[in-house]
Amino acid sequence: MSELRKNKPEFRNINAFNDLPTYRLPPAGWVSILHRVSGAFMFLLLPFIIWLFDTSVSSEISFYKFKSAFTVGLGIFPGFIIKLVTLGLIWAFLHHLIAGLRHLYMDATHSVNIEFGRSSALFVLILSIGLTVVLGAKLFGIY
Repeated sequence: MSELRKNKPEFRNINAFNDLPTYRLPPAGWVSILHRVSGAFMFLLLPFIIWLFDTSVSSEISFYKFKSAFTVGLGIFPGFIIKLVTLGLIWAFLHHLIAGLRHLYMDATHSVNIEFGRSSALFVLILSIGLTVVLGAKLFGIY
């Protein structure tokens, strides 16, 4: 066995309480996990998305019902909850789109190295959160 192999730590059993809190996931890992979470979130809320689209384009009356869902609420859900779910969908769409474009760019240009992975992951995180804040401010009536 080489000298380098002897100095390397060996992990046989991972203790979730001791090892996982000290592990630092790189930005590319966060983007990858959030890409999957955003896709699952959009898939699970697909009936809500279809209802939003159908209600907004069916007729003039249904459009006013759509608008009132964001202010008055819908059934047992107050308008604030509808806005929060919609804000979550906005983030999920933006993050999934930007991360997907990142993956397409990396596949097309073969730009797979640590520096590009880190910088592009930070770009995805900053851009998706920044655009979500801007669109969330519009959704909540700040401007």
